[in-house]
Amino acid sequence: MPQRPAHLCFIGFGEAATAFLSGWDIARPAHITAYDRKTDIDASRALQLTQYAAHRVTPGLSLKAALQGADTVFCLVTADEACAAARAAAPYLAKGALWFDGNSCAPSTKRQAAAVIEAAGGRYVDLAIMSPVHPLRHHAPLLIAGSHTDAANAALQALDMKPRAVGAEVGRASAIKMIRSVMVKGLEALTAECLLSAHRAGVADEVLASLTASHPGIAWPRQGAYNLERMMVHGTRRAAEMREVAITIADLGLGGEMAAATALWQDRIADSDTAPGADDLALRAAALLARL
Repeated sequence: MPQRPAHLCFIGFGEAATAFLSGWDIARPAHITAYDRKTDIDASRALQLTQYAAHRVTPGLSLKAALQGADTVFCLVTADEACAAARAAAPYLAKGALWFDGNSCAPSTKRQAAAVIEAAGGRYVDLAIMSPVHPLRHHAPLLIAGSHTDAANAALQALDMKPRAVGAEVGRASAIKMIRSVMVKGLEALTAECLLSAHRAGVADEVLASLTASHPGIAWPRQGAYNLERMMVHGTRRAAEMREVAITIADLGLGGEMAAATALWQDRIADSDTAPGADDLALRAAALLARL
């Protein structure tokens, strides 16, 4: 049985970190610290400290303090902060520490972060979380890539997680997730543009009936309500991811315009600051349209 990490540190303490923690039982490391920059902000400090306490995590009141002695680090910030987090952490990273970069970034962004971590003596792991973390929590499927996949696989298995190595090249795990997101997050954006337009034009019933006739395997009202809820709750984070997807596609010489347009819709829905409310497409659409 692989040995659990002795000291695990989370950088970024949001949905993914708390989902993993809530799933770990006997696999939980003895010492867990965390740092989130919300701790540095007066308006969010108290709530962030409450979150740490609820999950029995030692708060790092600075990045340096959280990383002190950590042999395993999960970097779970936002896509646009991944490189900045690596640069900020590098001076305090223990030699040989595993750095799991679970951020939804372009392969080229992951390679930049990897160069920083490796230069500091850390062991960088390209980590892609391939499903929502709820309800699977720590059993969400993970892809890992890079030159340290054997050590990474052992550490993740010791945490009762579900990794699969996909290659020795940093960016390969990220490429799989990024390219998949063109479809997954793109469908959300298509849902928003199509169904919100249909409701505003007063033709929602007719459009939904036509979609159902063409694609009877999809429960359009239910799927539409779900897709809108994902954007309303997680749109800001999804938009950051889709900007990284656009970079991924552009780096492949294929433009990336659709991914960029998806980011605009994700931001638009999130910026409306609309509560999801009841799980009903018509009510959810009406609430959004009142703010758009």
